[in-house]
Amino acid sequence: MTEDASQQSHQFERGTDGPKVIVVGVDGSDSSLRAAAYAGGLARRQRALLAVVYVQPVLAAGAALGAPVADTTEEIAEALIAEIRDATERVKDIFDVRWEFHTFRGDPYNGLVTAADDLKADAVVVGASEQAGHRIVGSVAVRLVKAGRWPVTVVP
Repeated sequence: MTEDASQQSHQFERGTDGPKVIVVGVDGSDSSLRAAAYAGGLARRQRALLAVVYVQPVLAAGAALGAPVADTTEEIAEALIAEIRDATERVKDIFDVRWEFHTFRGDPYNGLVTAADDLKADAVVVGASEQAGHRIVGSVAVRLVKAGRWPVTVVP
């Protein structure tokens, strides 16, 4: 076997037998929760791991003014985990979905990219942006699609 073929056989291969890991970004917004529900259905049907990712924003301006930013984002993460656990408990006899919750710090785009890379995601699911300014500047979803590294599903 040549060195090239040997190297290729040890590389991570995405999407050959369906997704094994589906990353979904959640931030508590309605569209992100719809995205989580959609991704949960995909994960169930594909028997994939659902990696629920919350990116804790780093708000330098708020921290500089003495605002307890880290405490607030930790509270949001804990509330999201509780909400996901409640939803999972309600449907556990109907749906069986393996899931994990991950938090990253930073801006949403870079946090989701890091999560998808670290978790070797086969697909990424996000909610459509609910902010009007993103139509001009570009939303996280658009940036993920343009990155072209994973199939990206944007849930309205």
